[in-house]
Amino acid sequence: MRTVATALFYRFARLVIGLILLIWTRKQVVGLENVPRRGPVILASNHVNMLDPGLLPVLVPRRIVYMGKAELWKTPIIGPLYGLAGFIPVRRFEADLAALRKAEKALRQNQVLGMFPEGTRSGKPGLGKGQPGTAILALRTGAPIVPVAVSGTEGVTLPRLFFRLTRVRVVFGKPFELPKSRRVSAELVEQCTERIMKEIAMLLPEEYRGVYADLVASQSKEQAEGSGLT
Repeated sequence: MRTVATALFYRFARLVIGLILLIWTRKQVVGLENVPRRGPVILASNHVNMLDPGLLPVLVPRRIVYMGKAELWKTPIIGPLYGLAGFIPVRRFEADLAALRKAEKALRQNQVLGMFPEGTRSGKPGLGKGQPGTAILALRTGAPIVPVAVSGTEGVTLPRLFFRLTRVRVVFGKPFELPKSRRVSAELVEQCTERIMKEIAMLLPEEYRGVYADLVASQSKEQAEGSGLT
């Protein structure tokens, strides 16, 4: 019964949010074909605005299971809807093994897991430092990661949303897998987290790259030198 209720609510919410976005935003979507049509996958996106979790389900034809901070479930009226949508609450700043197991289960059931590696929304352009959760899940399950870059949603605020068209751009990068390892060490997780954030940053406009701007610039320079363009 809960599964049916979750599916119906997800479709209803997707329809409502889709109509709102259709009327009050202009979207440019690039690379949607990079999202696998079947099998487990992690969508790893930057997080600028509260709109972001609602935006991706409108674009991606598969149902997305999000991981979100547990505090959201305590929000009056809206809080219970996160559970109804089938999302996974996470206790931040601690090792939430229960949330990790639920996320692993979702991936092993060939579902799409939506994650924001920064751990919180920035509220403005500029990537923050990535947290290790996304890398840990990808390493433990072997699920491919699709980096997602969202820009323009910082302009979506209420009541401004209803009086001004907002231009939003969403780029889906090519899926990639992290190196397989028998031991998930802290050093490996840190390296893989940096790789995930770099992949997201490379899809973003320069002013959105935040703490990863220098890393992307350095790699771009190395690529240019290697190809003889400099």
